[in-house]
Amino acid sequence: MSGRVFLSGADIVLPDRIESGQTLVIEDGRIADFVSGPRAIGGGESHVQLPGAIIVPGFVDVHVHGVEGLDVVDGTDALAGVAARLPKYGVTAFCPTSIACAPDVLRTFLGAVSTARISAPAGARVLTAHLESNFISPAYNGAQPASCLRLPARAIAGTNDDAEFSGAEILAVIEGSPDVGIVTMAPELEGGFELVERLAARGLRVSLGHSGATFEQAQAAIAAGARHATHLFNRMAPMTHREPGLAGAVVASEDVAAEIICDGHHVHQAFVRMAVGAMGRGRVMAITDGTAGSGLAPGTTAMLGGRRITVREVARLDDGTTAGSVATMDRVFAWLVSACAFDVREAAELCATTPAREMGLVGHGVISRGSVADLAVLDRNFAVLQTWVGGMPAWPGTSAPRTPSPLS
Repeated sequence: MSGRVFLSGADIVLPDRIESGQTLVIEDGRIADFVSGPRAIGGGESHVQLPGAIIVPGFVDVHVHGVEGLDVVDGTDALAGVAARLPKYGVTAFCPTSIACAPDVLRTFLGAVSTARISAPAGARVLTAHLESNFISPAYNGAQPASCLRLPARAIAGTNDDAEFSGAEILAVIEGSPDVGIVTMAPELEGGFELVERLAARGLRVSLGHSGATFEQAQAAIAAGARHATHLFNRMAPMTHREPGLAGAVVASEDVAAEIICDGHHVHQAFVRMAVGAMGRGRVMAITDGTAGSGLAPGTTAMLGGRRITVREVARLDDGTTAGSVATMDRVFAWLVSACAFDVREAAELCATTPAREMGLVGHGVISRGSVADLAVLDRNFAVLQTWVGGMPAWPGTSAPRTPSPLS
């Protein structure tokens, strides 16, 4: 599909309002204009009628382990397959997310991310990786393999951990890759604050998570440069009125943006409303924490970092441990509207605008003149009808899809 494209008949969700009766014009991969009234279509132009639909900015998921049986750590083909499948759920950009693993596994994963970012496989844009790293708390590891966890202090000192691999080896892989974007860690561990400072100084987005940090420890980590929180409220000490803990420090800070798993199971809708009310939509990112079980039928099995998971209301290891979600972003969007009572403009900000801005994606996550034409077209039940990436149909797709340009 080339030339100008006209999308007509849908409500268009803009940053400040919902526009009806306008035609959205795409040209050269960007939103060129909004026009009203009948249009004469010239040579090389096309017109797509979308009566009754809703056009929102394409979803940006900063925490994705996999989808439809594919795990992003399983190599270049698996990662490309995840990118190809995510537009089915309205996703136009995502951060491939790893779990704590050995250095060779991490190196291979980051190599696949590098290849995907350069080659721009058909489908959703592949952003820098999110590492749920080896430097998390054993007390809050959840489904992260305890055998892979290491102390930041030993990693910084280069101390041999007398194990299969050292934390220093992991740190060397992280610091040697330009394809790492977010690093989740527990700051209360020995050497944790020093690691926060070190990674932040290198331009990495340090995320607080899988942590038992106190309120004061979390504040110190934020002062040291942490700017992100991984799945707020999950795998961290409970927030109470006497000990707000890590969650309370994140909610109270103006310097941190937080992910929240919005699948209807990980976090109660009242807590989602509370967090958004306290932090504002500009500091909350709706995520799936989706696994290879996402998009599969209940009872189906898949893999997460080499371990079997089963699709239940969430993903579960064989011992019953919660191991991420089985949500997809279209259902996240629908849940925010139906259960949390956000309007579609507010839900679009949580699912697209805020994560795009936090990841430094200029011209993404909003529908406005000049912005990138990454779009999700939804029906009135918020099922995805079409997804456009860089002004080209990515789902259902065409016989000859054009891949989007890679992001810098």
